[in-house]
Amino acid sequence: MTYVIGPPCIDIKDAACVAECPVDCIYTGGRMLYIQPDECIDCGACEPVCPVEAIYPESFLPSDFKAFTKVNADFFQIAGLGAPGGAAHVKAVDADHPLVGGWPQPPPPEAPAPIARQRS
Repeated sequence: MTYVIGPPCIDIKDAACVAECPVDCIYTGGRMLYIQPDECIDCGACEPVCPVEAIYPESFLPSDFKAFTKVNADFFQIAGLGAPGGAAHVKAVDADHPLVGGWPQPPPPEAPAPIARQRS
């Protein structure tokens, strides 16, 4: 079993999990973070610090996140990383798994309304 990062991480990439991981197995892709399954020691330190609840043990993934087990594993071949032995040795890559790359973009944030000035 390994931990898996799911779709709530797409376009968020908070990285609190990266700081918490004792084996440095969480890598940065273009639109989300990915766990290298061969490096993950299943300690679970990353799960409670994720602010968007994107990280789950593989066996407890919600049914609509199941594809992300393969997404996380395949990313490392797609990005040409393999199992580098720790994210600190690797720069962030702009690549993503095709499922993530094709994920709908969030709408742009609305501009704040102009502040009305009062005349004196």
